[in-house]
Amino acid sequence: MLKVDNLNVVFGHGADKNHAVKEVSFLVNRGESFGLVGESGSGKSTVLNCISGLLSNWYGSIEVDGAPLSHKRPISFYHKVQMVFQDPYGSLHPRHTIDATLKEPIAIHKLGDANQRVERVLSEVGLGPQFRFRYPHQLSGGQRQRVAVARALILEPEIVLLDEPTSALDVSIQAEVLNLLQEIRRERSLTYVLVSHDLAVVSHMCDTISVMNQGETVEIINREQLQTGELKESYTRQLLVASRGYDRQAIDQFQDF
Repeated sequence: MLKVDNLNVVFGHGADKNHAVKEVSFLVNRGESFGLVGESGSGKSTVLNCISGLLSNWYGSIEVDGAPLSHKRPISFYHKVQMVFQDPYGSLHPRHTIDATLKEPIAIHKLGDANQRVERVLSEVGLGPQFRFRYPHQLSGGQRQRVAVARALILEPEIVLLDEPTSALDVSIQAEVLNLLQEIRRERSLTYVLVSHDLAVVSHMCDTISVMNQGETVEIINREQLQTGELKESYTRQLLVASRGYDRQAIDQFQDF
């Protein structure tokens, strides 16, 4: 469903040049949930922004459902690929009601049946019709992220890109949103690409995981390898230890990669 081959992204020029993504390649099968994991600054979100069309200064190749993507995307691309952003507070317009936010993509894509689509998708993400005419400031963080998920789903895409979708939420709310995303993927047979620094989230959500560090792919593993700790690369093993919580003795033995 998604093929990324030798993806490179460079920011800046001369002494300020930053090769943010270096020769990244991976395949995501239809209906699969694929994870990109690594510490902050490893290039995960940059890869996602290239796939979504938010960044155009990349080279390499990206294919969706066998069709190669150019830097400028046709409107039909956004009918197939949608994205849920990290910050539920920043991704919704503060002066638009939830109804207006959800109807905007329907109008852009000239789909019709706007009222029925809004009601259906709000119900799907666990928000009743009473939320339809509220503003973002009247919702909790978890409710806002559900609206962001609804906005991505309303065009009935086949691929959903998830950029740290629960990192800005309370721990108690994170599990609710992750379980919702899992349920929606099963019901709609969606393909997910999930970016996270949290290995517990990736282990719960993803079938296959690409571990990144400093813009490069360290190794590609499956869920079973992550859960059993059968990992080839030292960086991945160190990331797994770090994800288990603060341990002074373990940190003293960490390498600098």
